[in-house]
Amino acid sequence: MTSSSSSSQLPADNKVVMFVKRPGENNPPTVDCFDVIPIDSPSESDITSEQCIVRTLFLSVDPAQRCRMNTSTGVEYLGPYEIGEPVDGMEGVGIVERAGSASTLQVGDLVTGCIRLWTWTKYFVVDSTDLVKVNLPSTFSPSVILSCAGLSGITALLGIRKKAKIDRTRPQTIVVSGAAGSCGSLAGQIARIEGCTTIIGICGSDEKCKVLKEEFGFDAAINYKTESISGRLDRLAPDGVDIYWDNVGGRVSDEVIEMMNPNGRIVLCGQIAVYNTDLPYPPPLPDHTVQILKERNIERERYLVLTYKDEMDEAIAQLSEWLQQDRIKVKETIYDGLASAPHAFVDMMTGKNIGKMLIRP
Repeated sequence: MTSSSSSSQLPADNKVVMFVKRPGENNPPTVDCFDVIPIDSPSESDITSEQCIVRTLFLSVDPAQRCRMNTSTGVEYLGPYEIGEPVDGMEGVGIVERAGSASTLQVGDLVTGCIRLWTWTKYFVVDSTDLVKVNLPSTFSPSVILSCAGLSGITALLGIRKKAKIDRTRPQTIVVSGAAGSCGSLAGQIARIEGCTTIIGICGSDEKCKVLKEEFGFDAAINYKTESISGRLDRLAPDGVDIYWDNVGGRVSDEVIEMMNPNGRIVLCGQIAVYNTDLPYPPPLPDHTVQILKERNIERERYLVLTYKDEMDEAIAQLSEWLQQDRIKVKETIYDGLASAPHAFVDMMTGKNIGKMLIRP
């Protein structure tokens, strides 16, 4: 086993986030569901010729991780966390610190995952083939790989293109719930690029409403905690809602669906309002809402971005182009240090982030 790097030791201050307690299917997650413990940093002797050691630069924090805290995730593509095992997340970005002699990567390469989840730790050993090298303009932080050109952005772009079915020949109104989060904020902006004429966001604070309008270019924003969704939509969308990007489910979605036009489309992206319950995914709807969907011929299909694996590279290229052209903007909420990871996750689940929630180990 050899390495292409110098023999200097990596810093010893490595940590890992462990999963130590299930919150219960009908309870919100709490900080004490996790523990952050010190571990040894890997060394050159720990890697084979085809492996490398990566230093994590940023970790993605995602609502889907809540499902993994239960004994069953309810989905076939994600397994549950096991008590006493390290936490891994949907995505991360890092830099290669050591590389084996037969590795496809070199020291200094910026990398992200392609077929593996990303362990919540600072230094770790990984097969080089499980990573993909990223070329990023020097003016951008590596974090944009997660906040724009990663799963959030891919989900937003392909969801709009595959499920929203925007008709450019006539005015179209889209409503986005969870609009101040990473995926929602991008979905609204992409809908504009793809031809929607009116973009309305729903979020949980006046600060977020301001960001949606002033920074993300939404036409209007509704604070669901202090305003009537149906009352505001009556005024903001007098001709009705054509497309609904659903990130939350629950009461918010029921009120939006009431205002939808015949032959409307619902992009069922997430249901964070019911992630702390034992309801199936997607959760059942009230009878009245089901009746509306049927009578108005509204499409509501579960959307899973992994269905479009073959189109992800093209989506990343498009997102990168728009980002560099300043046609889409991103915001990030960053918590520093692995010790802050449990708080970052809990805060993300209660909507304290604007844009992408990230951890910088």
